[in-house]
Amino acid sequence: SKLARKPSNVFPIIGKMAYKSSNDWKKAMNEEKSESLNFIHEIVEKDLETGKYDGRVVTRFPPEPNGYLHIGHAKAITVDFGIAEEFGGVCNLRFDDTNPDTEETSYVDGIIADLAWLGFPIDGEPLYASDYFEQLYDWAELLISKGSAYVDEQDGETISAQRGGYGKPGIESPYRDRPVEESLERFRGMRAGELAEGAAVLRAKIDMQHENMQLRDPVMYRIRNVEHHRTGSAWNIYPTYDWAHGQSDAIEGVTHSLCTLEFDSHRALYDWYLGQLPLPSDTPRQTEFARLELTHTVTSKRRLATLVADGTVEGWNDPRMPTLRGLRRRGY
Repeated sequence: SKLARKPSNVFPIIGKMAYKSSNDWKKAMNEEKSESLNFIHEIVEKDLETGKYDGRVVTRFPPEPNGYLHIGHAKAITVDFGIAEEFGGVCNLRFDDTNPDTEETSYVDGIIADLAWLGFPIDGEPLYASDYFEQLYDWAELLISKGSAYVDEQDGETISAQRGGYGKPGIESPYRDRPVEESLERFRGMRAGELAEGAAVLRAKIDMQHENMQLRDPVMYRIRNVEHHRTGSAWNIYPTYDWAHGQSDAIEGVTHSLCTLEFDSHRALYDWYLGQLPLPSDTPRQTEFARLELTHTVTSKRRLATLVADGTVEGWNDPRMPTLRGLRRRGY
């Protein structure tokens, strides 16, 4: 499975034969009368049959470079790269490097090496969410101009409390209806470093009473006076995962954004953000599948990082760890 930096108009390979048009592919599928292996295959097959995305299949594997890959990631990798390979498409390796507090270049290099060991070497350079920081910023200003985002200058604890909870109503921020020009001015001040860390955030203006908590005016940007492993000190504000993820997919021409089930509640926000922007009608589609869990095994990267930090294990490659490095050292 090879990576391509840019998606191309390619069609699936069935057996040993490559098909030059979607009609040829449909004919082959009818003749083979093959059955889909799972619901993700069914979705991709239907999109190809209907001509959605002009016959392209583009997936992505988007790890955050704040640790090393574990056995759960191995499932996501084989799904993301495998679907692209089976349907003659491409899979992008994109590092979602939006949190400079915990990310390091060493993790980037380690993840690339682990992918190669697993059987998925990359061809060329990987992609990064930080490649799109300028475009994401411009789109954020667009949302402010449309009245779909605003700068909130309350502290984090207050904002969290006002979001309410399931069955508990949300409380609208006193900054929610501030004038557009005022929000634009403050947002530009955030970028310029004029506001202290934690003094303000940019929030989407959606629905503070929505039953899906993800849609209760989520944070899009926060101030972080931290060096980024790629952009250095160029930025004082960083996008949140939800704001960067779907838009990065759209920029890269991703067709099928495959995620694990914990992102199911995020899909409505993913679609809402894409719907606010001047993008093609056939925007990426997010589809969730089950995580890989092992009995009596910790597969939380945050908890694994704690084991490393407190010295419980020798490191990420300790043979007791369910990381790919640990499994390799164990003898796999």
